[in-house]
Amino acid sequence: FLERLGQQFNISLFHYRNHGAAEGRVLMGLQLGSHQRSVLNAALDTIGYPYEDITNNAGYQLFLK
Repeated sequence: FLERLGQQFNISLFHYRNHGAAEGRVLMGLQLGSHQRSVLNAALDTIGYPYEDITNNAGYQLFLK
């Protein structure tokens, strides 16, 4: 995943949690300029992994505190 994402984004947080042998979940924080959000979304869509923007999620905001 990280190799396919490339080096154009600053990953400031990376947390992996294994959910058995079949899948895992990743919480990834990125520092983005305003023009990079659409570039990031296009890169993630190209990679094909499912993702969700949780910037405004209450649980995520508590995690950051």
